[in-house]
Amino acid sequence: MKIDNSLPLEYSTEENRLKIFGFWIFLGAEIMLFATLFATYFTLYNRTGSGPDGAEIFVITPVIFETFLLLTSSFTIGLGIHAMRLGREKAMINFFILTLILGLGFLGIEVYEFIHYAHEGAGIGASAFTSILLTTLGTHGAHVTLGFFWGLFIVMQVKKRGLTPETANKSFIFSLYWHFLDVVWIFIFSFIYLKGMM
Repeated sequence: MKIDNSLPLEYSTEENRLKIFGFWIFLGAEIMLFATLFATYFTLYNRTGSGPDGAEIFVITPVIFETFLLLTSSFTIGLGIHAMRLGREKAMINFFILTLILGLGFLGIEVYEFIHYAHEGAGIGASAFTSILLTTLGTHGAHVTLGFFWGLFIVMQVKKRGLTPETANKSFIFSLYWHFLDVVWIFIFSFIYLKGMM
């Protein structure tokens, strides 16, 4: 394995560069998944039937906290990658752990939010609107849950093996995934919550 020391560690081998390129292709497929969910949501958001609409069930406070936690986690994962590029393994691990804690906080609030929706009669079978709403939010939440465990395994690998081209590559790819989830959340916040509260 030929290592190019003129490049950041995560890009330092041909295999690493191909893995990052492949992951960008994977993110393209993920964009299509969420684009389909958003398109379906915009088609069905007025189809409330006898169930509640967004203005009746959305509460701004938990959504603001969710947004703050996820956007802050995007900043901390960026700091983690910066520390990795400086070769500061301990700082990198600490920023990754902080990112995962923020992600866990986000998931906790989302669980609370789903319980609130259930109490308001906004179950998945209440209407076409609640069905696509919960499917979209649940799909994003499932991605964050996957990201939490993925990040946990990366922290364990870096602690065990140190910063190598392989662990740096995995860490960087994970950071791309995490940033992607934050971008998706901005769309959810803007076009589902804010629009639904108007």
